[in-house]
Amino acid sequence: MKVKIEIDCTPIEARDFLGLPDVKPMQEAMMDQMHSKMQENIDNFTPDALMRSWFSFDPKVAERFQDMFMNMSGFGVRKDK
Repeated sequence: MKVKIEIDCTPIEARDFLGLPDVKPMQEAMMDQMHSKMQENIDNFTPDALMRSWFSFDPKVAERFQDMFMNMSGFGVRKDK
């Protein structure tokens, strides 16, 4: 014997029927908090700010990056005959 039950309801109705909590206010609060944190820190992700933060700890890091890219591209490698 097969019994097939089909229930047509929205997710909100199913959540209410099963007694699950409504998490929409919590989700909205978290999204608002994430949005405000992103807005606070958006200035730290400009290309200028990123370059300053990367190169601030070591004055020779720019030269090291240049050497690394030269070696990766093959232009910095000496070819002996």
